[in-house]
Amino acid sequence: MEKVTGIGGVFFKAKDPVAMSAWYEKHLGIDPVPSDYETQPWSQQAGFTVFAAFPADTDYFGKAEQSWMINFRVNDLSAMVAQLRQAGIAVEVDPETYPNGLFARLQDPEGNPIQLWQPA
Repeated sequence: MEKVTGIGGVFFKAKDPVAMSAWYEKHLGIDPVPSDYETQPWSQQAGFTVFAAFPADTDYFGKAEQSWMINFRVNDLSAMVAQLRQAGIAVEVDPETYPNGLFARLQDPEGNPIQLWQPA
């Protein structure tokens, strides 16, 4: 059976796509989509990617109307949280240490939920 080899992109609507791309680049280090075909897009480090469907009535994403949440792996959750907070971004750190690592949550400027994960 043929299988996909990874996630080729994450696409979502934004009121101001240029500003949203700039926010993700400035605060999370994700390069915007190149305007030409010679420049390589942002490349993630090799690692686990969890692909999971949740029940329609979950409150795990925050607001009831949220139908998706992105989870980014980080090497040093404490450093990333400090960097975001220094930029005035509210970040909620989960105080529990889980068998699979540490987690924190924030929202992008349009209220989309983001989870940060430092794998164990």
